[in-house]
Amino acid sequence: MARYTGPLCKLCRRETEKLFLKGDRCYTEKCAVERRQYPPGQHGQRRGKLSDYGIQLREKQKVRNSYGLLEKQFRKYFHKANSKKGVTGEVLLQFLETRLDNVVYRMGFAANRSSARQLVKHRHFLVNGKDVNIPSYNVQAGDGVEVRESSRDIDIIKDSMSRGEQRGTPSWLDMDFQNFKGKVAHIPSREEIQLVAQEQLIVELYSK
Repeated sequence: MARYTGPLCKLCRRETEKLFLKGDRCYTEKCAVERRQYPPGQHGQRRGKLSDYGIQLREKQKVRNSYGLLEKQFRKYFHKANSKKGVTGEVLLQFLETRLDNVVYRMGFAANRSSARQLVKHRHFLVNGKDVNIPSYNVQAGDGVEVRESSRDIDIIKDSMSRGEQRGTPSWLDMDFQNFKGKVAHIPSREEIQLVAQEQLIVELYSK
């Protein structure tokens, strides 16, 4: 499947805020947003005021890039959310949060979503005891996610777990770091989703 392969720090600088795309680096002074708090490009420091459409577009790009999705896939999630009962923007974020690669990242098994996606594809995780290697797989309330026993000695997983345990995990996840496993206690509410975004702007953009 196609994916973005360009510089990740440039995406954060374009939104002038941290999207936490590079894991631990984002928490240090080496973070590009900390060093250059303006958009990339020759005229990055001289860009004018955005139109209403521009504000909506930037919000959509920010959320899309945060989860590492291309436009076609992100638009599918929106239409899926729009067909469900409830607040469309919140349902959209719930679909994105319950992707398996994001759950692996939120549980602390990977430093960032890109790493989580690769680990899932390489079959390092089990969902309810079954092999799942599809990053876009949506977990449900009550589902258990664990590191495959043969993968528990992989350094990047153990290092990520130690840092994840220190930082803590979202309230909608129950973790057992000692046994390399976690459980989705419930589908997260908007208040439990750790993403600074105005999802209503995305709904307005796609509703035009």
